[in-house]
Amino acid sequence: MSKEIIHTNNAPQAIGTYSQAVKIHHTVYLSGQIPLVPATMTMIDGDITAQITQVFENLQAVAHAAGGNLNDIVKLNVFLTDLAHFPMVNEIMGRYFHEPYPARAAIGVRALPKDASVEMDGIMVLPTQEYA
Repeated sequence: MSKEIIHTNNAPQAIGTYSQAVKIHHTVYLSGQIPLVPATMTMIDGDITAQITQVFENLQAVAHAAGGNLNDIVKLNVFLTDLAHFPMVNEIMGRYFHEPYPARAAIGVRALPKDASVEMDGIMVLPTQEYA
């Protein structure tokens, strides 16, 4: 099995014992992203809209580093400390994805790292030349 560790300075550095993403063949497993600003490694200022947008920006940076983009994500997991924010996730997600949308789960959690209100991870499948 060929395993490649994906790393970019355009997304937050790992704050624990994990990689930003791991690529096995054409599948990329993206670690959870919270609304950290990569340059400062601090939480983005602003409301939930700013936090959700930063998470998508972070996921996008890791996807690009792996050779893909957000529309290559086939499964997206969304973790929210307040499920009342889910409509905002849908609205902002529409700016980053186009149909067909990935499979998705939204999970309400009590707490997230660094007191974030949102975290997302995903699985991405890169197109192969025969299908591209």
